[in-house]
Amino acid sequence: MPTLQFKGKSVIETYHHTVPHHRLEFDPKLSLLPKGEKPALDGNLIIEGDNLLALKALLPTHAGKVKCIYIDPPYNTGEEGWVYNDNLTQPQFKEWIGQTVGKEGEDATRHDKWCCMMLPRLTLLRELLREDGAMFVSIDDNEAGALRFLLDEVFHVEMPLATFVWKRRSATGMRGDPVSVDHEYVYLYAKNPERVVLTGLIRTEADYPNQDKRGRYASTDLTIGMSEEERPNQAFTIQNPRTGKEYLHNPDRVWRFEPDTMKSVIKNDLVIWPDEQNGEMKRPRYKTYFDPKEPKIKPVSSWIETTATTTSEEDEDDLETISSGLNSEGGRVLKRILGRKVFNYPKPPSLMRSLVRIASGGDEIVLDSFAGSGTTAHAVLDLNAADKQNRKFVLIQLRHDTKEQQRAGFNVCEEATAVRIRNLMSGYTYKSNGKKKVKADALGGSFTYARVGEPLFGEYKNFGETLPDWQTIARYIFYTETSRECDPKLLKEKTGFIGATEAGGGTSYYLFYSPHDKENQRVSLRTLPAMVEMDKNKNLVVYAERIWLHPDELAKFEAEHRRKIRTMVVPFGVK
Repeated sequence: MPTLQFKGKSVIETYHHTVPHHRLEFDPKLSLLPKGEKPALDGNLIIEGDNLLALKALLPTHAGKVKCIYIDPPYNTGEEGWVYNDNLTQPQFKEWIGQTVGKEGEDATRHDKWCCMMLPRLTLLRELLREDGAMFVSIDDNEAGALRFLLDEVFHVEMPLATFVWKRRSATGMRGDPVSVDHEYVYLYAKNPERVVLTGLIRTEADYPNQDKRGRYASTDLTIGMSEEERPNQAFTIQNPRTGKEYLHNPDRVWRFEPDTMKSVIKNDLVIWPDEQNGEMKRPRYKTYFDPKEPKIKPVSSWIETTATTTSEEDEDDLETISSGLNSEGGRVLKRILGRKVFNYPKPPSLMRSLVRIASGGDEIVLDSFAGSGTTAHAVLDLNAADKQNRKFVLIQLRHDTKEQQRAGFNVCEEATAVRIRNLMSGYTYKSNGKKKVKADALGGSFTYARVGEPLFGEYKNFGETLPDWQTIARYIFYTETSRECDPKLLKEKTGFIGATEAGGGTSYYLFYSPHDKENQRVSLRTLPAMVEMDKNKNLVVYAERIWLHPDELAKFEAEHRRKIRTMVVPFGVK
């Protein structure tokens, strides 16, 4: 498989391993939660901070659990003002850190910087995906080639599952370029192509709006895009048996079936005749019936501007599947929600609804680590309101995308991303056509607002002169296990008790650890009896520096005491 080489690759391809784990610190004031509910990691989540650090912090709770990922990274056009900030200590990176990436011809390493920024993030994103999960990445021609090589390498494949082409704007003659480029790309990759399920691509009963005695059906084209010279056997005249009116095939298209099959199709009343229908249908159409046992896949390779289901006579199978507006739609929608212009080219909600619908449903998690204004979460809320499902979103957004925003003191995540989602959930008022005030319906929902905090341990296996204290490790274990902050009042270092949850008969969490090298606390058949005697919960999770238990001994102990016990080594081998 061909690979891409760039300055710094030898260091950056393993960088995600050396990135220290950071805590995610909740901000209840910026969160939108029901009364009495505490911030947590198991619901909708907006994270402020560097997405590399945030992705690493999510691994303990979200690894292998995200069904759909969408990212819209910097396109590296030279106009975005994005800054390379990964804190690598190697000499070749020092001159990059904190510097705005320059334009073509002005910055000889601009593509190297972009690749170095993307590779570790793509690697962590793949770790977060479920085995049946899908990942979409938007890009344009500036880095489409480099991104393809990076994704192929990260996902261990030789090509994407699909490359979609999206018409992002109307063509214009105002630009000086020889060709008015009006499209972008969306790459689709899967962690396991054999297991990925793109439910949104499968036609459902709703895609078949008509009904007769056989069941639900859709009106589809009775011709195919082949000429008479190519398919002479499918160029002939057919007749409506009830009216006697004849119809000749389209000059540029022939009938879908050969004569004998067409006779059977007509006899079995599978043709929709124009003179028996209201409207302006000019040619006979074909009834395609819904069969849940044999689901049909929708064609989605090219997306053009559209807002409704079409019945074009130029498509062989013409139930339109992608509703994708232009970038201008995204700008109008965002300005209406926030009351001002914040981003130049936010993605249109219609495009994001199509992507999220394709790859998620139920209570599955949708992640966007370059969240921007939060269009991905907007799509999740819209779809949940429409299909009554319970998708969850995780958004990650830097405080400042550019140095200009930093100088202006504009916190993108707090003042744009979170405000947009809060307005959508709670409802907001806007002026229609600049005059009449309109109240937008509240979509409902809640979210936790968190920030990337200080590193938990410092650099990988570099804990300085002092190891983390027992409470630091205890708090980290509890929230990685439960997605919730522990209650400091319940922590009991003497007994090792960290906290408990009530689900499934109750689960208690214990930690046996000393922040020095003089002793290694262990779990064994000597320590377990006292634990189960004082703890009545059905499940116990025990972290220790040493586990002196044979699996057979543990299984026997569990059977005798009717408990389920999971033993774990203290994270990251602190000694």
